[in-house]
Amino acid sequence: MNLTSNSILHLVPIEIHKDKKHYIVEAEVSGEFYEMPEVCIDAINLMNKGESLGRTEKLLKEKYPTEEIDILDFAQQLLELHLIAEMDGVKLDPPTAQKSHSGFLWVPQKLGQFFFNRYTNSVYSVLFLGCIVLFVLNPSLFPHYKDLFIFDLMVLNIPAWLVLSFLLVLIHEFGHVLAIRAYQLPTKLEIGHRLFLVVLETDMSSSWKLPAKDRNVLYLAGLRFDTVILFFALIGQSIFPVGSGIFLSVLKVVVLDTFIRMVYQCCIYMKTDLYYVFENTTGAYNLIENAQQVFRNLFTFIKPARQKEVMFEEEKGTVFTYTIFYVLGVGLTLSLFFGYYLPQVLFAMTKIHHCFHYGPSTYHFWDAALSSLQLLIGFLLLLYSLRKKYIKKQNI
Repeated sequence: MNLTSNSILHLVPIEIHKDKKHYIVEAEVSGEFYEMPEVCIDAINLMNKGESLGRTEKLLKEKYPTEEIDILDFAQQLLELHLIAEMDGVKLDPPTAQKSHSGFLWVPQKLGQFFFNRYTNSVYSVLFLGCIVLFVLNPSLFPHYKDLFIFDLMVLNIPAWLVLSFLLVLIHEFGHVLAIRAYQLPTKLEIGHRLFLVVLETDMSSSWKLPAKDRNVLYLAGLRFDTVILFFALIGQSIFPVGSGIFLSVLKVVVLDTFIRMVYQCCIYMKTDLYYVFENTTGAYNLIENAQQVFRNLFTFIKPARQKEVMFEEEKGTVFTYTIFYVLGVGLTLSLFFGYYLPQVLFAMTKIHHCFHYGPSTYHFWDAALSSLQLLIGFLLLLYSLRKKYIKKQNI
């Protein structure tokens, strides 16, 4: 069936939410969300009232004389998004229903509201300022790359860090879960990856049901839990003496891991929590894709994207500002790499090389051998991840 100016369309069940600049359209069956300007919402309402596409376009041009309106193109997009339920009296194939989304409903709303309300928001802010004050008053609390190495045996350090890091990430993600449950929304934990590390990610797609100001509470929830952990870990280091053994070493790893994760959130050239806060605050979405499009226009040697993102005219200033933060985020990542990751690898390799000199009859030698195996496995997994990512990009 072809679309014509006489075509009459009816959409699938949708909910329309007013956002800062435009509207968020939620397809109830598929669970997908789409950003649309007011003119598109008016077009949808006219279609659902039974107006033909030609009549709809005429009415829209009268209401929006300065807008360039192509109703056939818009209707074609709705078809491609599976948002059309009926066309000229003929029912179309319904969209695929979303999978059951009922995770963590056992978490009571009151528990979420206990951690996230107008009073606790101030507490988290005070604790964040407290962390800054502690670093300023006692610079020795600032994490050092050697803090990663708890044990003299190198082979124990990587498993210890993985366990501690997993627990801290779990707390971070549960912050998001509690914030979502505070608004009686469902969520679930998904397994993703960052390079070669398996990570947990909280599904926050249901947050689009909320007003923009409430979405920020959900996006910042993990960082607020990180702030609590960092503050009390710093207090613990301040209270206990240097000779407190493994407990102090564990606190240092907690500070190191939490600090790096919080700085990592500032690298908003990736879709971090703070990236979503920036998007949500400005009301401009797809910023990463639009910024990359700007870079492709500036640097012609960069391979152009096969599909260009839609950039609203009023968003151009926001996208330009974001490109500055994009570049700063890349610089921040390089700082983390040269300040922490690279020195840690070099320190480990130097110590392993030294331990090999003891000979195969000593535990130092076998500690070095097993540690080398751990590093080799990690390096191979990194290469595999990068190769997989490269192949995926080539196929897009």
